[in-house]
Amino acid sequence: MKRIHFTAEDLARTRLVTTIGVAAETFDSVKRLKARDTSPAFHRWRVSVGGRLNGRVSPLTALIPIHGQPVDLMSLAGDTASIDEAVENLLAAPRALMRLELENIDFHPAHHSWARNLVDGDGEARLQVAAALRSCFSTAVAPYWSSVRSHLSKVRAAYAGTMADGGVEQLLTTLCGPSIRWRPPVLELVHTTGDADVHLNGRGLVIAPTMFSRQQIEFLQAPLDPARPPVLAVPTVSDASLDPALWERAGDSATQSVDDLLGRTRAAVLRATVRGCGTSELAGRLNISPASASYHATVLRNARLISTRREGQAVRHTVTSLGIAVLEQRYPLT
Repeated sequence: MKRIHFTAEDLARTRLVTTIGVAAETFDSVKRLKARDTSPAFHRWRVSVGGRLNGRVSPLTALIPIHGQPVDLMSLAGDTASIDEAVENLLAAPRALMRLELENIDFHPAHHSWARNLVDGDGEARLQVAAALRSCFSTAVAPYWSSVRSHLSKVRAAYAGTMADGGVEQLLTTLCGPSIRWRPPVLELVHTTGDADVHLNGRGLVIAPTMFSRQQIEFLQAPLDPARPPVLAVPTVSDASLDPALWERAGDSATQSVDDLLGRTRAAVLRATVRGCGTSELAGRLNISPASASYHATVLRNARLISTRREGQAVRHTVTSLGIAVLEQRYPLT
C-alpha cells in the first residue's frame, strides 16, 4: 500500500491534465493486448488491431515485467500527445533516468541480456524501443487517437466539475473504490507494489485520466526531479460506461470543419501525418504529386501543425500537439 500525505498547500496545488501521454498510452495498449484482455469495452478495438501487430513491437513487449513494478513510459517519454515528441524525449532521456526506471524491473529471463544493454545505455537498444513505439502507435492507437483524446477530455471536464462543486477532497472521494481510499489527509492506494508513505510536501498532485491502462490506479513519480508533482493515473473505461462510438474515427462534422479551415487536401495531409509518413508515402496515400505533398507539408510545418525530420535520404512528417488540437477542434481557430 502507498499512503499519499496531503497538506492544505498540496490540496490547493492539485491539478488536472487530459492524458498521461501518447507513449504511456501506447505501451499500455501493448500490455492490454499481450494479456489477452477479455473486457467487452475493448473487444472491438482488440479484434481490429490484435492481428496486425508484428515482431517490430517486440522491444515493447520485452519491457513488460513478469510481475511487480512496471516501466513508466511517461517518465521516459513525457506526457506529450505527439508521438514524434515522445520518441525524441525517449531518445534524449538521461542514462541515469533509464537506469532508475529499468534496473529493478522483473524482466522475463529471455529478455535479461537485451534489457541489461538498454539499462547500460546501449544506443541500438534504445532505437529499437523507439521504433517499436512508433510502430505500435501507428497500428493500435493512431486510428483512434482523436476519439481517445475526446473521451479523456470529457472525463477531465467531469473531474473539473466535481472540483468546482466540492473541491479536491470531493474529487478524491469520488475516485474511491476497492483500490483507493481517501482518509483525510491521506490518500491510500491499496493495490500498489511495496509499502510506502509519500509526503507531497507542497508539490501537489496531478490527476490524469487514462484509456488503455489495465492497472487499478497508478502513482507515477519523476525519479530525477523530486520537486515535480507526482501523477495519479486513473483508468476511465469500464464495460458499464462504454461509449459505442469510442472506437470510431472522427465524425463527419469534425472532418468538415477542419476541411473548411485548411482546405480538403491540406486537411488530408495533416490527418495522414498522425501515423507518420514520408513525402512519397504521403503523395501515394492521397493520390497527389510528390511536389504537391511537399508543398502542403511545408505549409503545415510553418504553421507548427506538423514536424519533419530526416531519416537517411528521406524525411518523415509527424503531427505535433498543436496539429492534434486542430484536428480535435480544441484550438481557437479565429
